Amino acid sequence: MTVEVLVVGAGPTGMTAANELRLAGVSCVLADRLPKASELSKAGGLQSRTQEAFDQRGLLEPLLATGDYPVTTAHFAGNLLPLVRKRHRFPWRSVPQVVIEGFLEKHLAAEGIQVRRDHELAGLEQDADGVTATFADGTAIRSQYLVAADGGRSTVRKLLGAEFSGRPGTETMVAADVRLSAEVPMTTITREGYRAQVFPLGVDAEGRPLRRLTFGGPGWSRERDIPVTEDEIRTGLKTVFGDRVELVELRYARRITNAALQAAQYRHGRVFLAGDAAHVHLPFGAQGMNAGIQDAMNLGWKLGAAVRGTAPEGLLDSYHAERHPVGAAVLRNVQAQSLLLDDGPDSAAVRSLFTELVRLPEVQYLLDDMLSGMGFRYAIPGSEDHPLVGLPAHDLGAELRTGRGVLVDPEGQFRDLATRWADRVHSVETGAEAKLVRPDGYVAWAGDPDGLEPALRRWFGAPVS
Repeated sequence: MTVEVLVVGAGPTGMTAANELRLAGVSCVLADRLPKASELSKAGGLQSRTQEAFDQRGLLEPLLATGDYPVTTAHFAGNLLPLVRKRHRFPWRSVPQVVIEGFLEKHLAAEGIQVRRDHELAGLEQDADGVTATFADGTAIRSQYLVAADGGRSTVRKLLGAEFSGRPGTETMVAADVRLSAEVPMTTITREGYRAQVFPLGVDAEGRPLRRLTFGGPGWSRERDIPVTEDEIRTGLKTVFGDRVELVELRYARRITNAALQAAQYRHGRVFLAGDAAHVHLPFGAQGMNAGIQDAMNLGWKLGAAVRGTAPEGLLDSYHAERHPVGAAVLRNVQAQSLLLDDGPDSAAVRSLFTELVRLPEVQYLLDDMLSGMGFRYAIPGSEDHPLVGLPAHDLGAELRTGRGVLVDPEGQFRDLATRWADRVHSVETGAEAKLVRPDGYVAWAGDPDGLEPALRRWFGAPVS
């Protein structure tokens, strides 16, 4: 079959990409190797920026309506950041990845996009006009572009021979969704060479609280493919908590590594790497899932413009230019957290100092900018000096739900100019300050009136007239 964009991988990244392509009016196929949806929550929280992006697509309210997902306190290496809890309109929420995947799959199905399961990618070829993907069952899909959202062991990345560099995993840890015999607050404990983290994971179908438990440490590492047993988890709990906490139910468990790897290039011709296919690290703060969703938000509208033939020169290349630095920053902060959690004497000294520093409001706000996704600023050429440009537009919600750009024009001074891009940019005469906002919610222009038309051309291509 032939389709405009093929998305490989039906996790949060892949399904977000499919939704963005749908909004752009692009036909896509979403294929996944698993015969059924995963029941494991690899991540357990929605950052502020991801919630804001979902709200701008009209998805946040119905997602949160599916269950009880409490507001939680952000942390850095187990150090709570209480001052930032009310800093954003959308504070951190504990929403398991499995819930997000189920919600997005139902949303896409209602819009006519079904996940094609049991589709294991076996081959990949691309030429000047498109990409041909072949699957283990002998079927093939031809597309103009392909989005690789197929996880940390990405088959697409391997078939491309893409460079994936950094620090390979040196040990494994266990990540498990559990019910415990006693209430355990969000905590990080290091004891006897063993480190453990516990944080809320919402509730199960019967309303009983679930917890995400991660534990490991020197001497506790096992081969990644060895199954995790209940006895192993009980041993870990006893080592860290003594007799205070016991395992009531093990829902799901897997082994994770401390690898910190990133693709050197996110674009390979007509193939784009996103989510864990582009960057992997320890799952601290659900940053991998949230960064992957943001990868998809950044890429989706750009691919839509390319398919429609309205993409200006360099638009697709801006995906790597903007998202690669974000992935690198996430890897750095995760590695810093990993060091702080180490059980060595030098690490203990650093951890003690850091605990004192993190009490300062300025430090909490800096870490929040890093973790929430709100503080990262894209380098937008031509408008670097304006404080809004490159940052999310926090005051827009419903205006962005069509998937088009938005020109905020409070005084109507750009009305005539806006009509020339009316098929790609929605103009609203409200707000406090004029600005041009891209479909992914980031400000592309503000300030100098003479800079608006170049910005429209840079991000949305030639006008219709």
